[in-house]
Amino acid sequence: MATFIVSGSRGTDDPTMATLPFMAAKTAKEQGHDVILWLWNEAVTLGRKGTADHVTGVNLTPVKDLLAAIQAADVPIWVCGACAVARQIGPGDLVSGATIKGMPDYIRAVAERDRSVAF
Repeated sequence: MATFIVSGSRGTDDPTMATLPFMAAKTAKEQGHDVILWLWNEAVTLGRKGTADHVTGVNLTPVKDLLAAIQAADVPIWVCGACAVARQIGPGDLVSGATIKGMPDYIRAVAERDRSVAF
C-alpha cells in the first residue's frame, strides 16, 4: 500500500480537469492505498455543498458520483483555507468529510506521503 495526496486546482471553470483528482483519489482508495484529496484554487468550490452536483467532465463520471464514492470510502477532503476565504466558503458550507486546512497541513502531508499527484 502506498500513501497519496491528490490535489486539484480546477473547479466549475474547467469541468474535465476538475473531475480528474476525484477520479484519481477514488481509484487510489479502491486499490487499497491511503489517500487525501486536497482542493485548492478554484477546486475549493467543489467542496461546497451542492456545487459538485452540476459538474461533469467530457466523457467522465459526474463529480457528484465520484464525491459520493470518496465520502463512502472515508477519504479525507481537505479544502485550502485561504482559497476558501477568498471564495466566501466557511466550514458550514462544506460537504461531509471535508475540512478546512492550511498550507502547513498540505506541506506536512506531502512530506509524509509516498506520492503527490496534482491536477
